[in-house]
Amino acid sequence: MSRTIELTLTDVSAEEHSDASVIEHAKGLAPQFKALADENRLALVLLLSEHPRTVRELTDATGLAQTLVSHHLAPLRDLGLVSVTPKGRSNVYSLCCDAFAAPMRALAGLSNPVEHNGCC
Repeated sequence: MSRTIELTLTDVSAEEHSDASVIEHAKGLAPQFKALADENRLALVLLLSEHPRTVRELTDATGLAQTLVSHHLAPLRDLGLVSVTPKGRSNVYSLCCDAFAAPMRALAGLSNPVEHNGCC
């Protein structure tokens, strides 16, 4: 079963958005950010942003037990951030869409920030 998630980037600095709509937008995004706040889930998402992987590949890459990897993938699947495709006796996990994968790859660069004019 494949899921599609629709991500819309909203310029919250635009005058056309009311404070209330920004707050509602934040409420809608909060569950996804809460899921990504866990370092194990974030590591899985960052690995999946590189390319789709099986649980075994994720287990090998993270050093986590298979049951723990599966446990952390469940909320990511429930939120539609990760999709699963059966392949033989394995399941291949991938990020829901390029609209999510590209920013995650960009965020991966924050682990080694480079100073740019006082930023970071």
